[in-house]
Amino acid sequence: MMLILGVGNTLLSDDGAGCYIAEAIADIHPAYNGGTAPENFTAPIRRAAPSLLVIIDAAEMGLPAGSIRIIPPEKIDDTSIGTHMLPLSHLITYLSPDIPEILFIGIEPATIQPGVGLSPVVQEAADRLLDLLQMGEIRMVERL
Repeated sequence: MMLILGVGNTLLSDDGAGCYIAEAIADIHPAYNGGTAPENFTAPIRRAAPSLLVIIDAAEMGLPAGSIRIIPPEKIDDTSIGTHMLPLSHLITYLSPDIPEILFIGIEPATIQPGVGLSPVVQEAADRLLDLLQMGEIRMVERL
C-alpha cells in the first residue's frame, strides 16, 4: 500500500505544493497533509504500515520551476527549503526501519514568497505528479 505525506507551508506560495497534492489525492489514496510539522504524523504512518511512503515537498534543486525529481536521501538536506520543524532527512531516518520504501519527491518552486496558492508552473507540475500517483507510476519520476 502506498501512503502519501505532503509537506510544506501553504502560506508561502509554492512551498504548499506537497500539501496541495496530499489533499487532492486523499479520496483515492491514503494521504496526510503534514504541513510544517510532518513529524506529527509518524505514529499514524507507522500504524498504516505502508509498503511505500511518498513524501512530497517543494525543493530547491537548481532546476527550472516546476521540475519534479526523486531526491535521494543524501541530497535531501541540500535541497530542502526548511519551513518545517524537523529536517526531512531526520524524519526519513526515523521512519525507515518500519517502512520498506520511502521516496522523497521534490518540486522546484517558482516562488516561496508569502502568498496563498501555487504559481501556474508549479500548479501544472503538481497536477502532473497527481496523475502519476493515480496511475501508480510514481517510480517513473526522474531522479536527481
